[in-house]
Amino acid sequence: MPISRIAIGSPAEASQPDAIKAAVAEFISMLIFVFAGEGSGMAFAKLTDGGATTPAGLVAAAVAHAFALFVAVAVGANISGGHVNPAVTFGAFVGGHISLFRSLLYWVAQLLGSVAACLLLKVATGGEETAAFALSAGVSPWNAVVFEVVMTFGLVYTVYATAVDPKKGDIGIIAPIAIGFIVGANILAGGAFDGASMNPAVSFGPAVVSWTWGSHWVYWVGPFVGAGIAAVVYELLFIGGPTGHDQLPTTDYN
Repeated sequence: MPISRIAIGSPAEASQPDAIKAAVAEFISMLIFVFAGEGSGMAFAKLTDGGATTPAGLVAAAVAHAFALFVAVAVGANISGGHVNPAVTFGAFVGGHISLFRSLLYWVAQLLGSVAACLLLKVATGGEETAAFALSAGVSPWNAVVFEVVMTFGLVYTVYATAVDPKKGDIGIIAPIAIGFIVGANILAGGAFDGASMNPAVSFGPAVVSWTWGSHWVYWVGPFVGAGIAAVVYELLFIGGPTGHDQLPTTDYN
């Protein structure tokens, strides 16, 4: 059972050199991802006079986020595991692959990376703000929670299948590509309804910079629930067996 392998760890982990390097890697990867993803939306809106909400804008957002996430995961994989998402970190924690204290360190780094990216975008664009995630007309918060649960389930399930599963074999660069593709596909599926976050940090940065918090809880509850379900399902059905409390080597996320 995954729950039996959950590791708490200790506060001392925060001062370990490898943990600090991993947190810095998560910060940088998140900054790269959010700057490129959010920046592409701002650029498209500027070039098309607000056209980011059009079908072409949705496709552009999906492609930009897929490419940016592929890079962000790939550059951080050998250092931190390339989580680039608090929900992915939570899924790894539920499966017993990372301790609680190391997860907390990752979460802080991921949130700060997102805020830093949005602040840099604001400075670089002369004061334009990154738009906070919001629900479309006719979409209730609970409708959006369902979207986020299902989409994040698909994302974390993909992470487990291509990066975490010890039986995955030597698939190398396939993991970052698959992770980027599933995020891009989910944006096409859910982007018109709730923005298709799947990532609390991606939602947090724009919310802080624009100070817009409407239905913000949706982008935490949905991804964390979806990630937890994916971790439990994959662990129980496809990994199974006790593996102890040791964290996976970061190379296992390649």
